Amino acid sequence: MSANAVPLIGVSACRQQVGKNSSHTVGDKYVEAAGYAGLPLILPARDGGSDSQALLAPLNGILFSGSPSNVEPHHYNGAPSAAGTRHDLARDRLTLPLLQAAIAAGVPVLCICRGFQELNVALGGSLHQRVHELPGYRDHREAQEAALEVQYSPNHPVRVSPGGVFERIGLPAQFEVNSLHSQGIDRLAPGLRVEACAPDGLIEAVSMPDAPGFVLGVQWHPEWRFAENPVSLRLFRAFREACIAHAAREGARQNGF
Repeated sequence: MSANAVPLIGVSACRQQVGKNSSHTVGDKYVEAAGYAGLPLILPARDGGSDSQALLAPLNGILFSGSPSNVEPHHYNGAPSAAGTRHDLARDRLTLPLLQAAIAAGVPVLCICRGFQELNVALGGSLHQRVHELPGYRDHREAQEAALEVQYSPNHPVRVSPGGVFERIGLPAQFEVNSLHSQGIDRLAPGLRVEACAPDGLIEAVSMPDAPGFVLGVQWHPEWRFAENPVSLRLFRAFREACIAHAAREGARQNGF
């Protein structure tokens, strides 16, 4: 890749049944948001898993998307899921090792909703499976019958932890986010830093200070109409800058500089 090439941004897909067909799917909102950082490339969730190193080789960043499914609890020694919980074994096989490999290689990663939870699990943390059933926590789920504009509207504030990535990229000390999840971080993985919390104490954003590259995860959905939201735009701008810098470094390395 030349030093001035457009960054190639991987976007994690889900494995879902669409009509009669088993399909690799990802919401358009994630693809469009990744397109702000570079050229999006959808990463399939194959039954046999994927070669993380081969996937990483051409990429300058990865957006780990949200999903209707949840991480299988055996990955964090959790209790079996409640009946009716949606899982995606093929996606687990894609994302968990890919996250570990990307972080080790310094490839920038931005993790959203399920991706945020995958980040914590991949690095050794655990999850609350049904936050709304826990004493002291609010119900973070969206109203299923509501229109998308309502589901993705601001739902609660988050308070930013001083001295981290959020403060460095100019986010306010407190801002409103949407909330469309039933699971959340329980035990924080080693190496992750809390960037923001909800009023009930649930972790809403993390970074990884000692990682060789950009690592950021958020529980809410900044990809929803991101260009219209100053906070979301700053998040994606920081990701884009990290991806451009990675592309430039790789270009220089391949050219022997």
